[in-house]
Amino acid sequence: MLARFDRRVTPFLLVAPFFALFVVFGAFPLLYTAWVSLHDWNLLEGDQGYLGLANYGDLLTDPHFYNALANTVGIFLLAAVPEFLLALGVAALLDRPLRGATWWRTGVLLPNVVSVVAVGLVFGQLFGRDYGVVNEVLGWFGVGPVNWQATTWSSHLAVASMVLWRWTGYNALIYLAAMQAVPGELYEAAALDGASRWRTFWSITVPGIRPALAFTAIAGTVNGLQLFAEPQLFGGGSDAAGGNDRQFQTLVMYLYEKGFTHFDAGYAAALTWVLFVLCAGFALVNYRLVRRFVRSA
Repeated sequence: MLARFDRRVTPFLLVAPFFALFVVFGAFPLLYTAWVSLHDWNLLEGDQGYLGLANYGDLLTDPHFYNALANTVGIFLLAAVPEFLLALGVAALLDRPLRGATWWRTGVLLPNVVSVVAVGLVFGQLFGRDYGVVNEVLGWFGVGPVNWQATTWSSHLAVASMVLWRWTGYNALIYLAAMQAVPGELYEAAALDGASRWRTFWSITVPGIRPALAFTAIAGTVNGLQLFAEPQLFGGGSDAAGGNDRQFQTLVMYLYEKGFTHFDAGYAAALTWVLFVLCAGFALVNYRLVRRFVRSA
């Protein structure tokens, strides 16, 4: 009797801590945010009355929201496309026999483990208008100094370079682990058929790491749409406006501005749920595009 009870109850007891933590720190905040989004909720004074879907209606007619959305998508595309391609190339190089392979693999992960604050400070100096290294190099080719924070294209490029620096090595190690799981017999068969190394990579390696590509596509999309630290630090970290003309303000920066500068928690909660829907939608589209790309390779 006791043994039967143990077999039935013990597995549920072992997984119970996870579900308890999920309810407290996951499900409850999610539902509470939905409740707050339906109210005129001041962060300091609390609930000021029920509004229904008014916050969502105001959000969908807010030009600052669409500006932040365009900035977020623009920076994401500038960073994600070269990031995934570079990660594939780095992983392919690391998959070859190398002297000191462990050191190389550790080295490509270092940018990801370095504090994002340190990365922001370094890149802020690199893209400085008066004494930045990037402007110094451009000056060698006759290009005048660029105020990287002043325009949309320059600020997006600078922030995207920070994201590219941080996440390329991380994705490369994921691709490398997947590449090492591809059966060697497939490469031997391709060599016997006279396939070139380039053709082997795109016809065997890339389709063989499809799950890893899908994972990085989804995770990269979610992280890209939640971009906050890099543009915030690029702007100096003083406010969340994203420049004088909001030229590099992302969705999360706008959420932070509404919630913690204007103390409009109801509007910020509505923006949180819209951001959640956008992340899910973009991740699904990105996943389908990656699958179609792999199949056509």
